[in-house]
Amino acid sequence: MPDQRTGASVDSHGVGPQVSGVRDPEPARGQRSARVLAAVLGLARSRAVRWSFILVATGLGAYAIVSSWTHLQAGLSRLGFTAVVAAFACVLVNLLGQLQVYRSLLAGLGSRLPMRPAAQILFVGQLGKYIPGSVWPVLAQMELGSAHRVPRSRSASAAILAMVLSLAVGILVGLVMLPFGNGAGSYWWVFLFAPLAGLFLYPRLTSKILNMALQVARQPKLELALSRRTMAVALFWSVLAWIALGLQIWFLGSRLGLSGWSGLLLAIGSFAFAWCAGFVVIFAPAGAGIREVVLIALLVAVLSRADAAVVALVSRALMTLGDLASASGAAWFARRMRRSGPPDV
Repeated sequence: MPDQRTGASVDSHGVGPQVSGVRDPEPARGQRSARVLAAVLGLARSRAVRWSFILVATGLGAYAIVSSWTHLQAGLSRLGFTAVVAAFACVLVNLLGQLQVYRSLLAGLGSRLPMRPAAQILFVGQLGKYIPGSVWPVLAQMELGSAHRVPRSRSASAAILAMVLSLAVGILVGLVMLPFGNGAGSYWWVFLFAPLAGLFLYPRLTSKILNMALQVARQPKLELALSRRTMAVALFWSVLAWIALGLQIWFLGSRLGLSGWSGLLLAIGSFAFAWCAGFVVIFAPAGAGIREVVLIALLVAVLSRADAAVVALVSRALMTLGDLASASGAAWFARRMRRSGPPDV
């Protein structure tokens, strides 16, 4: 019954008074966000949408190679067959390191997956980075993970955490190795950013940030907080992955003047710095263009600008080829396992 003195009424469930004519905007906003998220995830479950995602991402990745094939042919002849093969092997080692980072983080959050399903989720999902915007790999991994009984909130947390960890470790690797490898004292100021990047490696703080993000997205909080052991294992594999990418640049530039320990440090630090710069520019798919500009600017300390451009261009092609090959291989193995029947062990 309405209260004549206050203009309030008791709701039909007897929960409490509501002021007439006044609505709480928070539940309405929360319901709208939940409906939008449910609609996006429902659309992503469609087989047509999944195949469209794979075809578009693969097409854009292949276009990145084909569109610069003339320059690639000239660059490959200058770098040497052995150096290019060794560089591509380093790209594959990097992908293995990324897979182990993802698996360790996912296991630490409560979902322990074998290599093959984890590779399918990560490598196929990562094709989304060739589509402008940083959200596509996360959405793809959420849907691919659900097929292996990984909660979507957990898949999203692992995917985001893997990217943040890679960025933080990349910054630290660049800060540590770039000044020494380049031999220039003008880079001393970059060490000021090391403590900030190091904060993201602290498990308790990272868990709190993830829970805040999940709360904003109206998703369940983490069931398990990240442990120091989980972060240590992921950190080990992340460092290994960055070293592999630096070795890739070192091999590619070995015949052009990028040699010795100083050249190795410069290669590792320069690529890490350039990758991080490309990552933060979200409108550039997979950092296209930004990474190459920064990498060339850093490598000209020991290489000519033309040689540095060749190294950067071939590196981009090898990494794109690695992404396409790993995604294709993971999808092929997953399809073969579905046909054969026995579960992966």
